[in-house]
Amino acid sequence: MTVNMYHWALLDEERKLALLNRSEKDIQDAIEEAASIIHDVKIHGDAVLRYLNSRFCGSHPETPIRVPDSHFQKAEKIISKDVKDALKYAVENVRRFHQDQSPDGMVWKDIRPGIMAGERTSPIDSAAFYVPRARGSFPSMLYMMAVPAKIAGVRRIAMASPPDESGHVDAACLYTARLCGVDEVYAMGGAQAWAAFAYGTESVQKVDKCMGPGSKYVAAARKILADTLDCGLPAGPSESIILADETPPAADIARNLLVEAEHGADSSALLITHSQKLAEEVGMLVSRLGEELPQPRRGFVEAVFSNYGGIILTESLAEGIDLVNRFATEHLQIRTADPFAVLGKISNAGEIILGGNCPFSAANYATGANAVLPTGGRARTWSGVSVADFKKRSSVIYLS
Repeated sequence: MTVNMYHWALLDEERKLALLNRSEKDIQDAIEEAASIIHDVKIHGDAVLRYLNSRFCGSHPETPIRVPDSHFQKAEKIISKDVKDALKYAVENVRRFHQDQSPDGMVWKDIRPGIMAGERTSPIDSAAFYVPRARGSFPSMLYMMAVPAKIAGVRRIAMASPPDESGHVDAACLYTARLCGVDEVYAMGGAQAWAAFAYGTESVQKVDKCMGPGSKYVAAARKILADTLDCGLPAGPSESIILADETPPAADIARNLLVEAEHGADSSALLITHSQKLAEEVGMLVSRLGEELPQPRRGFVEAVFSNYGGIILTESLAEGIDLVNRFATEHLQIRTADPFAVLGKISNAGEIILGGNCPFSAANYATGANAVLPTGGRARTWSGVSVADFKKRSSVIYLS
């Protein structure tokens, strides 16, 4: 398996820009098809949703769009106790992390004698969450969004996820929906799901806000619908960087890269290091371990490490830090002798994992910190999902 190896100082500006922009070109290429789907859903509603479920997911054209209670009951039966316990543990950690994030009610201030001004914080009325499916089961994406929304006090919470060939949404996601108090679940995916939440259909009531990661078509839909629907933070194809010196074990770095590359062919998984020895060892291990993976995971990692992923060799740790800040990546793991010293020099990253005891998977699923994060370099100005995403503030003024 080929693993890209770059010497940053030797790259021309065009290649540097391509790496920094990662899958943005893919998103632009998807705009036309996503726009056509959105238009069809807006005009024809449920009929198009059913047709696209059949076309893309293989489900029967008469599969109900709103998930019936019987599907939740079946999911409850087939999910193992271990999985249920793990989901409950993770959901509680997310709840603990977010529960004190946003104030409620009124905050007043005396500006001058006779002038009072303040802010009133209140929840938005409705929110929907998109949970992808094609590359695996992602209940974590749901609880990372639904728990903060519930804490914020959102009145109506919905979810959409693609059905399988039998017309069922992923069982772990259905179980998690009930666990988190999601009111409505719809069997629909891709750009069409976002269009349904933006405009409404016979079965789907439109919402004020929709959030969630997804493919290039989902990212394209978010761009198209931005004037119609609050699409939240920009969460496109997954991207991860490991910033390392010469100290971490190559095998651990390689496994962390592979975990992130498994997200899909349009993902980005990079090691940035100034250690030639580490770069070479990790490259060989990623190639060998990647070839041992079963399909479709092997295909995903092969595509990533020959496209948007790989290893970037820098002249120094300082150059690596500068490069990380230019990338403004979604996930960053710092694997240096003193990660806390490096932390103070990182200005742009959606998530920062310190040291070797926390793999990407633990941070993304179970520690409590939110893993729905900005992608495509948007961590320069955006932050991960929080309770504040589901609150709005109104200025209040009184003169005596």
